[in-house]
Amino acid sequence: MTYAIIETGGKQLRVEPGRFYDIELLTAQPDEKVTIESVLFVQHDGEVSIGQPLVAGATVEGTILRHLRGRKVLVYKMKPKKKTRKKRGHRQEITRLMINSITLNGTVFTAEAEAEAATEEAPVVDNTPVEVEAAAE
Repeated sequence: MTYAIIETGGKQLRVEPGRFYDIELLTAQPDEKVTIESVLFVQHDGEVSIGQPLVAGATVEGTILRHLRGRKVLVYKMKPKKKTRKKRGHRQEITRLMINSITLNGTVFTAEAEAEAATEEAPVVDNTPVEVEAAAE
């Protein structure tokens, strides 16, 4: 299993190819490809690359699916015995990002390649039907 830890929007996030994540708002339009170069950590089949602070030659490529707004967060301020109350809400603008691939020093790791590797490792079973003779003889 391949994954990377990236930094975007002031937060660190663990990402895998073929999955989507909700991150801070990006300025690109939907269906546009985005390359994130602030990769802190990459792991592929037990081989680990740790950055100091960033991994050299590592990028994460993704496609923006859509822009949306997060859940409403209510901020309620009150001073007791003073009849002072403030109720405010906030909805964070977020971007849904589909991770297409993780690249490390020219080697590209994608979800399709990992799916193929998983099927190659699984044992192949012969699914041909077997004729059963009647035991009534």
